[in-house]
Amino acid sequence: MMEQQVNNEHFSTEEELFEAGYRKYSGEKIDIFYNKEICIHSGNCVRGNAAVFEVGRRPWIMPDNASADESSRVIQTCPSGALKFIRKDEV
Repeated sequence: MMEQQVNNEHFSTEEELFEAGYRKYSGEKIDIFYNKEICIHSGNCVRGNAAVFEVGRRPWIMPDNASADESSRVIQTCPSGALKFIRKDEV
């Protein structure tokens, strides 16, 4: 089974993220996962890049609205761990 790099944590499959309550937002080069139960609404994501993270829009996360590098940079500022990512361009 192939191991994927999720932020700085290792998961055997993205199913583990689903089992932990994360929802997937698919992009061409990066998949972003969000868990609303963990989110503390610090706003780092929206302030970090409103083109990707916009709470008034559906879907509110649009991974292809920025580069994978930019999206991963913003996600790494999430203090609660509610946001995770899997880079497709590094697999």
